[in-house]
Amino acid sequence: MRYLRLDIGEGADVELDLNQADTSPITLYDGPIESELTSRLGPFEAGTRLYGRVWTGGPQVIIRYSEARPPNGEITPVCAVARLARGQMKKLPGSKPGTAIVEFSSAGVWVVDAFR
Repeated sequence: MRYLRLDIGEGADVELDLNQADTSPITLYDGPIESELTSRLGPFEAGTRLYGRVWTGGPQVIIRYSEARPPNGEITPVCAVARLARGQMKKLPGSKPGTAIVEFSSAGVWVVDAFR
């Protein structure tokens, strides 16, 4: 992440699922996800797409991003996770296996040094 001049813990805002933007609640599914930055993250401007994976098996949704693609740019490897404070990434009642209903369509995205 040093190559990109991104510090561990640096964050920005992200729209989690472009197909469900500005909707509440949204349903996330196990597997790949395409998100979009709504604010700048280091060298990545708002509008940069983030590609990653969603896991819904536990009480909270886990989203890990491994690639970023700026508008008119090339795909770049990244290491970042989606987070919300106060347990707001918890699955809502009614979530079926392989899915997670979450309250908000947006979250924070944070640069990490490794996935844990």
